[in-house]
Amino acid sequence: MTTMLQKGPPTNLVTLSLIRTLTSHTINTHSLPTQFATFISSQNKLTFTRFMSTASNSSNGAQKPKVFISTRIPREPLELIRDHCEVEQFDSEDVISREKLLQSVQGKAGLFCILENKIDKDFLSKVGPEMKVVSSMSVGFDHIDTKECEKRGIAVGNTPGVLTETTADLTLSLILATSRRLIEASAAVKSGEWVCWKPLWMCGADLHHSTVGIIGMGRIGQAVAKRLKGFGCKVLYSGSKPKADVQDAEFVSLDVLLSSSDFISLHAPLTPETKLMCNESFFKQMKPSAIFINTSRGGLVDQKALYHALTTGTIAAAGLDVTSPEPLPTHDPLLTLPNCVILPHIGSSTLSTRTQMAFLAAKNLIAGVTDQKLLHSVVDPKHS
Repeated sequence: MTTMLQKGPPTNLVTLSLIRTLTSHTINTHSLPTQFATFISSQNKLTFTRFMSTASNSSNGAQKPKVFISTRIPREPLELIRDHCEVEQFDSEDVISREKLLQSVQGKAGLFCILENKIDKDFLSKVGPEMKVVSSMSVGFDHIDTKECEKRGIAVGNTPGVLTETTADLTLSLILATSRRLIEASAAVKSGEWVCWKPLWMCGADLHHSTVGIIGMGRIGQAVAKRLKGFGCKVLYSGSKPKADVQDAEFVSLDVLLSSSDFISLHAPLTPETKLMCNESFFKQMKPSAIFINTSRGGLVDQKALYHALTTGTIAAAGLDVTSPEPLPTHDPLLTLPNCVILPHIGSSTLSTRTQMAFLAAKNLIAGVTDQKLLHSVVDPKHS
């Protein structure tokens, strides 16, 4: 959307002159400071799209609310935020340090954050009184002290729904990669181990017509169950209570699920009650031939107990998209096991889904700093 320049005071004449000069030449858009303008090239013409200077605020002189974005995000949601807010950003794929993050949020009305940014009580005690909203580009919010935010009148937003199908796809991929030993097989090709066809070499386990237990039948759990029906699987699930809207899946106790399932897929939230729920006793109840899958939260699993279960034949294999900590240290013993597939938390990693997540987080951020109701809130004190 093209934005017209507002007529400003004489102090803006240098800036306006610079823009007129730039629009008459072909330029490298990456070298242009965003506080002046953003240009896009279309059929050899330059179209002025944004003028990001406080001098270009609306003609009534109103200041845009100040926000901080703690990571690099897709261009389109970033531009949406810039349309409504004065933006400061840590434009990097690296994780911002806690010290830098705390310094950057001073005087800001909103924070756009990710899972790696720990927004705890100590952090919140040091942010300025201007803070109105913490918008996380994630479904999970265990990195945010929501009770402390509510106490301080700070809204907390998250991004449920948009990553459900993509994460379910990844879960099925991880089930198949683990059960059919795809990582091992690929490595064998590269190492020269593949010399001929052998009847029993690289044999794995069938997913089709197996029994799959789902722990946590929320959005993602249900999306996984839907996909499993295409494989002719019997689906069991456990949780606090049966769900009326869940069909073609049987609600059972956790003990029955563990002892009956060929695959167990974990989709529970991380809470004080579920932390380290997958412990030694948990794995001992599983079949020796069973495969354990976790695409929810690493903190649900006692990884020492998992390592012991994998090395003693208590269970057959495991596939993890999440670990504790993240990233998992390269010397972690789980990484030495051929029957443990570990991915770097890529459950929602498609460009389309990550862009949708960023858009939803951006809309939550804008709503929070303008005192509107968040689209998806964990805490929204002003609209509860």
